[in-house]
Amino acid sequence: MIKILLLSFLNVYTCALIAQSTVAGKVVDKTGNPIEGANVYIVGSYDGSSSDKNGAFSFTTSLSAKQTVSISFLSFETFTKTMLVSEMDALTVVLKEDVNSLGSVVLTAGNFSAGDNSKASVLSPLDIVTTAGAAGDYIGAFQTLPGTSSVGEDGRLFVRGGDADETNVYIDDIKVFQPYNASANNLPTRGRFSPFLFKGTNFSTGGFSAEYGDALSGVLLLNTIDIPEQEKTEISLINVGLGIGHTEKWKKSSLNINTFYLNLKPYQDIVDQRVDWIKAPESFSGEAVYRKQFENGLLKIYNALSTTNFKLIQDDINVLQGIPFQLKNTNFYSNTSYSSALKKDWKLTTGTSFSLDNNHITINETKIHNTTKSFHAKLKLNKRFSNRFQWHTGIEHYVENFEERVQDPSFLNFESKVENPSTAFFTETNVFFSKKFAMKVGVRTVHNYFLDYTKISPRTSLAYQLNTTSQISLAYGDFYQAPKSDIIKYTNHLAPEKASHLILNYLYQKNGRMLRLEGYYKNYDQLVKYDTSQPEYNSSYNNLGNGYASGIDVFWKDKKSVKNFEYWLSYSYLNTKRDYKNFENSATPNFAATHTTSLVGKYWVQDWKSMVGTSLNMATGRPYNNPNTNVFQGEKTKGFSTLNLNWAYLITQQKILYLSVTNILGTPATYGYQYAHTPNSNGDFERRAIQPAADRFFLVGFFWTLSSDKKDNQLNTL
Repeated sequence: MIKILLLSFLNVYTCALIAQSTVAGKVVDKTGNPIEGANVYIVGSYDGSSSDKNGAFSFTTSLSAKQTVSISFLSFETFTKTMLVSEMDALTVVLKEDVNSLGSVVLTAGNFSAGDNSKASVLSPLDIVTTAGAAGDYIGAFQTLPGTSSVGEDGRLFVRGGDADETNVYIDDIKVFQPYNASANNLPTRGRFSPFLFKGTNFSTGGFSAEYGDALSGVLLLNTIDIPEQEKTEISLINVGLGIGHTEKWKKSSLNINTFYLNLKPYQDIVDQRVDWIKAPESFSGEAVYRKQFENGLLKIYNALSTTNFKLIQDDINVLQGIPFQLKNTNFYSNTSYSSALKKDWKLTTGTSFSLDNNHITINETKIHNTTKSFHAKLKLNKRFSNRFQWHTGIEHYVENFEERVQDPSFLNFESKVENPSTAFFTETNVFFSKKFAMKVGVRTVHNYFLDYTKISPRTSLAYQLNTTSQISLAYGDFYQAPKSDIIKYTNHLAPEKASHLILNYLYQKNGRMLRLEGYYKNYDQLVKYDTSQPEYNSSYNNLGNGYASGIDVFWKDKKSVKNFEYWLSYSYLNTKRDYKNFENSATPNFAATHTTSLVGKYWVQDWKSMVGTSLNMATGRPYNNPNTNVFQGEKTKGFSTLNLNWAYLITQQKILYLSVTNILGTPATYGYQYAHTPNSNGDFERRAIQPAADRFFLVGFFWTLSSDKKDNQLNTL
């Protein structure tokens, strides 16, 4: 009996030995160098080991038939393969670099990212809203970046020789049709939206994705916060207004409501004004953001309402007593977006926006009432096939409905109505050939129903990593933009304007320091021209305009050299000419300065519990047309500079005292000149200087936050 049991035991032991299989091989990179420490195992089991200094590994397993072996190592893509265990005894595995790992190449040509999660982040959200001179306006902060022109009498974004109308603004990838507050000629405007709504931004000065269209120069993408961290109430008291906001948070949803009242009269009573104000600018704005988290998706609903009202006497060289001007504007904007992760690495993103902009304008006895209704719907699908290949495609539809009624005692009433719908399709792929080399290729097709045209825009960009700290990028693309409502309300026989971009970028990043060098060339074609001083019903229109813009942009940021201090330096060289609008010939437009420089610094003074900021903005003179000479746009204004300061003092963790002064030295600035329509008795055309309403602007505020953790504050909104 004992003999039988012994034989049975030996038989089982022998079978177990026979059932053991050896898994062995070697792990190397693409150049054949061994990878030490790679994790090798059979999926669904505890059988495995690590590679040695020679890249070799070996272990035994009792598993049989087909199994899946997995091999992984930091900064490399995980390798998996299903095969017979008996064939796993002599594996040679070449691991590919993980193109999404830290330090991999990123496409940066023409693009400035601002967000904590961006690999090539230029500015943080805190940087944007604490920039001295920006007064909490995200548009003002972006005007300190290279590629932009500071146009003090306008306030909007002018990018690389392009007019402000050539740059579009999006919130969560859905278009904003009126991103700026209403204003009057030669009075600067501001962005409509509260800066603390956004977790990050992406500012493209050219060569942007095929996903975005109807813009010749740039795109500013604003990405809202997904889910707020906590409930809180924020109170803002400033010398020109009052604001209050509250955030309520539930388990999977939240609601944020903000209101703000602004009245510039207290400021205008203290600071001398060049403008004869009858009623100081007064505005009210309110915002509500609702967010709902689903199992695999996120819904955001954003609504904003703003009103603006002011009245003044505008100086005019041709009217001795000036021109009475009054504006009442009401703007409503609604944005709904939804994103959801689908099966098999698909992602769905969709959204709509609606805007209603209403203006009542009185100029002397002329009354103008116009209303713009705008709609945008978008559907996008993303597919991640692997770390090396992603694809997204989508379709979107736009409708802009413009109505205007003009009443003037000197002529019959004029009415116009334009409905301008268009549909666009885009598709684009991101291909990472390696950790060092990446490519984006896309195409955008748009059909405009009102102007009856179809255009196809190819776009591509490449990036190559030179070493662990630097890379180069190249981008090219065609961009089309339909003429604006102030022109197509008079004619529908125009083609879209066109620009082609070519951009070369160098990026260096190391130890909290960044250097960006970028050269570009833009070619304009089919620009709209007319033969009157302004677009009118009897103007003659054509697409015979053209032009170019070329230049070099430099950006340096350093936040490591000095403790608690960071700064950035921007420089732009711009060479541009164009023949468009009512230009007599090709010339540099009056908003373009050849040289622009900005220096921004921020220092946290621990002992004073303060953040002190300063910015210095300088630009050479801008061209203007002097009818007393024979050269069109042949003269330039004097160069100008502004020194701005701000100071945020933490009274307590949640109470902040804030002071900001723009152009603290009161340096005079002349933006251009207005000339008389007719010469005087000496045969000369007289002129008046176009200057800011005041030499300085100051803001004093108290900001109080009440939150559950008793730590949060509004420092990032100042």
